[in-house]
Amino acid sequence: MDYKKKIKELPLSPGVYIMKGEDSQILYVGKARNLRKRVSSYFYPARRLSERLSVLIGKIRDIDYLPTSAEAEALLYENSLIKQLSPKYNVALRDDKSYPMLKLTVNEKYPRLFITRQKKADGAIYYGPYTSASLLREALAILRHLFPLRTCGRMQDKLCLSYHIRQCFGPCVDKVKREAYDEVVEELKLFLEGKRSELLSLLTKKMIEASRREEFEEALRYKNRIEVLSSIRHSSITYGHMSEAEELKEMLGLTGVLSRIDAFDVSNIMGKLAVGSLIHFYKGVPRKSEYKRFRIKTVGGIDDYAMMREIVSRRYKRRLEEKLGLPDLILIDGGIGHLNAASAELEKLGLAKIPVISIAKEFEHVYVKDRKNPLILPKGSKALHLLERIRDEAHRFAISYHKKLLSKNVVLSELDNIKGVGPRRKKALLGHFVSVDKIRRAGLSDLIDVEGINDKTARSIIEYFKE
Repeated sequence: MDYKKKIKELPLSPGVYIMKGEDSQILYVGKARNLRKRVSSYFYPARRLSERLSVLIGKIRDIDYLPTSAEAEALLYENSLIKQLSPKYNVALRDDKSYPMLKLTVNEKYPRLFITRQKKADGAIYYGPYTSASLLREALAILRHLFPLRTCGRMQDKLCLSYHIRQCFGPCVDKVKREAYDEVVEELKLFLEGKRSELLSLLTKKMIEASRREEFEEALRYKNRIEVLSSIRHSSITYGHMSEAEELKEMLGLTGVLSRIDAFDVSNIMGKLAVGSLIHFYKGVPRKSEYKRFRIKTVGGIDDYAMMREIVSRRYKRRLEEKLGLPDLILIDGGIGHLNAASAELEKLGLAKIPVISIAKEFEHVYVKDRKNPLILPKGSKALHLLERIRDEAHRFAISYHKKLLSKNVVLSELDNIKGVGPRRKKALLGHFVSVDKIRRAGLSDLIDVEGINDKTARSIIEYFKE
């Protein structure tokens, strides 16, 4: 491994670093306030290393990293990854009883979360140990903001300051139902176990259900929590040096190569001048030679789903007939309905094995075929950036074609209203002047210069535009 090159790739910001050996074996997981500075410290030539550390460094073949917004957040991720991956050289931390831990008292009616250094067989859940007590206190403050469980050691009979600053639900005076409190405890457990995607999917489901019940304040609370949690980096190992496609593949749970992506969009005005677009990205780059535009032929009126079915069918029927290559992934601009429409058409063609996803504009939710709840990709992630870039390009391409047809339609309609100007003269006028605006400004002699336009017709054109 080229250590100097690898270290230069690391950011000067907080995060978690993952040292890997042969066959990608996880050797060590650590946190840092400054990733580049911390990792480079292992390779100082003059540094005196312990025997154990020297052995570790000799085995390193690669270094991955997970950036975070703060060092306290990195502390939580470090512990979560150590629990998940059981790195060989983190054993000392796992076995050391002097480090602080987080204790979730699920053995109590209304559980609490606090820091402790003593682990007891009392039915509570312990998370840790963590390497820094001060950073753990910072992390606990963040967690109490996100998951406002009670903080008092003994249940009070009056509201405390934590309730008034919105860091406690107030179970002491029955300000929250037991079921609702237990739900938040389960959400906190998912967070501390590193299951951020599951947590975000659960909160999204609850937000949608609250909206359907027209409980909009509750839905807004879920939305705000989703946004805060989404701003915190993804907990799965989406390493910093991964390409956009690799990260997307990891997050979607896909196997195999992900090089060729087709994306579809439709555009219309109240069902009129309906068009569809197909764009193709190869290895993260648009391949414009494979872009296609479609005039919708079989759908009358407003039916985006039917339009989506038509363009998907036309695209892949032809690919199959001509024995051309197929994409590794299909992206649909739209929600679950658009996804289902495209998926149904692919099944008819025997192409159900091609992964299909859609991305909805309002919340940037990613809907995945055969998955009940949408996937919420972290804001700022490479995977989401790639999907947004492809989606926006498909939309731009569809809109540009729609505008072109709309402009042409308006032009022809305007010239159609002029007495004595038929198809042949319209073609001659547009061929000579290029645009309707230039025809509008033309004088009598200019118009007569056009082949097929006599004095009478020229005057009709001038009179029409005067009106």
